[in-house]
Amino acid sequence: MKRIMVTGSAGFIGYHTAARLLRDGHEVVGIDNLNAYYDVGLKQARLQRLIDQSPDAFTFERISIADRQQMERVFKEHRPTHVIHMAAQAGVRHSLKEPHEYAESNLVGFLNVLESCRSHSIRHLLFASSSSVYGSNENLPYSEHHSAEHPLSLYAATKKANEMMAHSYAHLYGIPSTGLRFFTVYGPWGRPDMAYYSFARAIVEGRPIQVYNQGRMKRDFTYIDDIVEGIVRLLDRPAVPDPDWDAERPDPAVSSAPYRIYNIGNHEPVPLLDFISILEKELGMPAVKEFLDMQSGDVVETFADTADLRRDVGFAPSTPLEIGLARFAEWFKTYHSVGKEAGK
Repeated sequence: MKRIMVTGSAGFIGYHTAARLLRDGHEVVGIDNLNAYYDVGLKQARLQRLIDQSPDAFTFERISIADRQQMERVFKEHRPTHVIHMAAQAGVRHSLKEPHEYAESNLVGFLNVLESCRSHSIRHLLFASSSSVYGSNENLPYSEHHSAEHPLSLYAATKKANEMMAHSYAHLYGIPSTGLRFFTVYGPWGRPDMAYYSFARAIVEGRPIQVYNQGRMKRDFTYIDDIVEGIVRLLDRPAVPDPDWDAERPDPAVSSAPYRIYNIGNHEPVPLLDFISILEKELGMPAVKEFLDMQSGDVVETFADTADLRRDVGFAPSTPLEIGLARFAEWFKTYHSVGKEAGK
């Protein structure tokens, strides 16, 4: 049994990760500030499920990771052995409108996490990065061993900065740190600002959905349970220095420090219009499509190379989109009482 701190425990990935850890018999200390970036009621519902699931093993602290004193307090009081850092200001498009929120949460907040890990000799820090760090790199599939030096949004830049910050702390203080580049995560209890969720809301309400780049986009949609499985398997595999790392030909995925980067994606990019078609089928309703130009900061395609993850932990995401979207649609219709108003 471990005592694991999960930041962002009221968020989408943080909630599912905490629930899995509790099922596996661990103690979980959850941190979240319950901000209003999206429906706070959804975040509270996730938290309540964690409390109901394991009232004796789950502890929750409502604080901001950007609050240095509060972070120092919760680490001192709860003394976690491992940290899974999922808290962040999310959203590529929102970063164009509110950049300071990203600096506060994703940069200052992450620094506080690193400092707390240093002060309390954390055995392993796993932290959320993003496929968005690959930016203008068009060498597909995206490999952790490729350059990721040209992010196209401030959100992506903060995630790349997190990787560099974690590396410096791994080098200076020996903190085993593993960065996880997630690829378009979806599933039940998801984020309302994500395309699949906002599409579902619009479809059931009879509103048009906004389809960017005239629909000519592909995404490596990754089901939430696969993301969590990857996290859990890596938890017991702390990053170690690579004895073959060459400073003259530096590999960005590994290091002479205890630091590692992994992609966690489905390795099967799906055209956006095919995705919408499956969602229409699962909701039993057609979508009214409004085709628009490409959004600033967005990319045409994401595609994860997951060979390293499969080699090192014997697993890589593989849930078919048809199965994952069916599960999401079932949850969505139940949570939002879709059809009940019409007596269905």
